[in-house]
Amino acid sequence: MDENTPRVELTPAAADLLRQLHAQHGPLMFHQSGGCCDGSAPMCYLAGEFRTGGSDVLLAELEVEGVPEPVTFWISRSQNEVWSHTRLIVDVVAGRGSGFSLEAPEGVRFLTRSRVVGA
Repeated sequence: MDENTPRVELTPAAADLLRQLHAQHGPLMFHQSGGCCDGSAPMCYLAGEFRTGGSDVLLAELEVEGVPEPVTFWISRSQNEVWSHTRLIVDVVAGRGSGFSLEAPEGVRFLTRSRVVGA
């Protein structure tokens, strides 16, 4: 993949929700696991609330207009290998996911869409 191609992008709806969550909670982070069901959805936490380690990769620091610090986007190392040729697009859809992601009480959930960008 071209080094200039961002690996992660936000839809306008995702950026809006991040602004709202930041106003309510403060600095944020995402973790994209390789689990099944909702475990494969990006989970949004307070920055530092989800412990990352050697099995995780910092994939992006997302700049969101109106949010003073970047929203970090972490992914499990194994999932990063599987999705190495894709751009991850974080979106928002109606409905509650099952998990501890900060948006759950809002009646929506983050969803990762992907687009192949090259080999």
